[in-house]
Amino acid sequence: MTGTAELVADEILDALEEEGVDAEILHTDDLEADIFDATASYIICTSTYGQGDVPDNGQAFMDDLEEKAPDLGGIHFGVFALGDLTYDQTFCNGGVLFDAALRKYGATRIGDILKHDASSGELPEDQAGDWAKEWLANLVKA
Repeated sequence: MTGTAELVADEILDALEEEGVDAEILHTDDLEADIFDATASYIICTSTYGQGDVPDNGQAFMDDLEEKAPDLGGIHFGVFALGDLTYDQTFCNGGVLFDAALRKYGATRIGDILKHDASSGELPEDQAGDWAKEWLANLVKA
């Protein structure tokens, strides 16, 4: 909604491409539950809005996942969540919600959720490349 997640996604894309991975950015407002392909892996990069919700442009995708309940066995994913720790109870909850939904339908998260704190003074796009390379290494090990 503010573009920060897209900036982070761009950094993640660049880092993965530097490692020789063919990657692309898919915007959640264009996605449906049938997007997942067992031959691919996914990184969800999302912010948190409102009372700990996924952003407006991701809500239809989340609703479609709940409605269609796809079998995501064999899918591997990672989560880069954006939030603000001053909202302690809902910190990075958009990423937590996507994580829970994907795992509910059988997908396997690789690594820990990166929870970036906007109040930390560190830019999330500065963390994205290193995190993506570490995530990729963990994916290869899996």
